[in-house]
Amino acid sequence: MRGMWAFIHKLGSPPWFFGFSGTLVRWLLPVTVLLLAVGAYWGLLVAPPDFRQGNSYRIIYIHVPAAVVALAGYYVMAIAGAISLIWRIKMADVAMRAAAPVGAVLTAVALVTGAIWGKPTWGAWWVWDARITSMLILLFLYLGVVALFEAYENKTAAAKACAVLTLVGTVNIPIIYKSVDWWYSLHQPASLKFTGESAIDASMLYPLLVMIGAFYLLFAMSMLLNMRAELLWQHRNAHWLRQRLDVS
Repeated sequence: MRGMWAFIHKLGSPPWFFGFSGTLVRWLLPVTVLLLAVGAYWGLLVAPPDFRQGNSYRIIYIHVPAAVVALAGYYVMAIAGAISLIWRIKMADVAMRAAAPVGAVLTAVALVTGAIWGKPTWGAWWVWDARITSMLILLFLYLGVVALFEAYENKTAAAKACAVLTLVGTVNIPIIYKSVDWWYSLHQPASLKFTGESAIDASMLYPLLVMIGAFYLLFAMSMLLNMRAELLWQHRNAHWLRQRLDVS
């Protein structure tokens, strides 16, 4: 337990985090690329076609991972916002700012791929379905955090405003999860279930799980790179940063 708290304390140190994240990114990059390649090949070329949708269902291997990780990424941003408000740790502000654009891109990918999938399935690119609408709200929340950080000259005030917005927006996440159960919805129920048997055959499920894992790693790597870029800008004149850049 003491070692865990010591590690958490180190995460709040920009010099330590900059060095640690550089090492972590170098390990994450090849693993992420490998999982993306394996998952894409397995899902797009090897998995059998669906007996109803044929090959059009294969967009699930992009749509579902993007949606799942977009939701999880919002929780990461919200936790960083809570830490920023309660303990005033500057690295939490950096993490919150770094997560927002990555989450926005993933949410946009989920919405676009959902529209592409919806056209042959529902006969329309867009319907004001409960889940689709709540996902659109999620995109606006991510973009709102990005915009708020840019709108304030005082970055401390910006971080506080973003943290409040992020925490208020967490109400939307369970709505997204449960929307297909609470309201009549064109969107199909969840195929992946934490309890009970999944409604997707194993031959289609395993490559989907690989892609979800790959998207989680992609989110983590992208967020770390954003955090490193923010630290480079904030501490561009710091002695510790010049020392690290000279060493590397």
